Amino acid sequence: MALTLGDAAGIGPELIARLLSQSGITASANIVLVGDAWLWQQGQATAKQAVATQAVTSLAEVRGRADIRLPAFLPTDTIQPAQVQRSQAQAACGAAVLQVLNLCMDGAKRGEVDAICFAPLNKQAMKLGGLKHEDELHHFAEYLGVTCYFCEFNTLGDLWTARVSSHIPLKDAAAMLSKERIVDATKLIYASLKASGNASPKVAVAAFNPHGGDGGVCGREEIDIIEPAVAE
Repeated sequence: MALTLGDAAGIGPELIARLLSQSGITASANIVLVGDAWLWQQGQATAKQAVATQAVTSLAEVRGRADIRLPAFLPTDTIQPAQVQRSQAQAACGAAVLQVLNLCMDGAKRGEVDAICFAPLNKQAMKLGGLKHEDELHHFAEYLGVTCYFCEFNTLGDLWTARVSSHIPLKDAAAMLSKERIVDATKLIYASLKASGNASPKVAVAAFNPHGGDGGVCGREEIDIIEPAVAE
């Protein structure tokens, strides 16, 4: 699993240092940390945690190498300390994030990693740094050539949730609601649950309005869009 440090101006590096210092974390997955060496050192210093890693020169170097002590660390050269102003959204930080994510996705396409986990990002910084989309999800989809329906999943224990819309202004949410998107999101999470070992997933479809529309008094989205999607 490739693990990135996130935005250089944010809390990602210190969070990763705290995470990797916990017993059992590195035993749960073969982790390759990807990021600038100075940033990783800064994160450890901020967290007051020293994490032993083994440097590698590529993601491919880790695959199938039992002699590499994990977590491995793949150093990059994306941004300099003088370019970073802590707690501020900056183009240089956003561009660095995109560069590291793209490196990890290239590794995934070549089969060198099975998963990518990233520390907190800043969408404003990423937009300033060259992101063409509203979020990293759509960047992932374009970069990886995904053409089918896609969305984020959120999980809490055995509860999984999928989304019909995400990372848009609230005033635009109703316009994103359609029978087709609800059906696609439902099919995607159902298939994903089965692939993850749930033999018989049970999927609930939430109302759009907190009142469930109250029979059309608070909006007709449930009547005109959601109920037909559930019926299908």
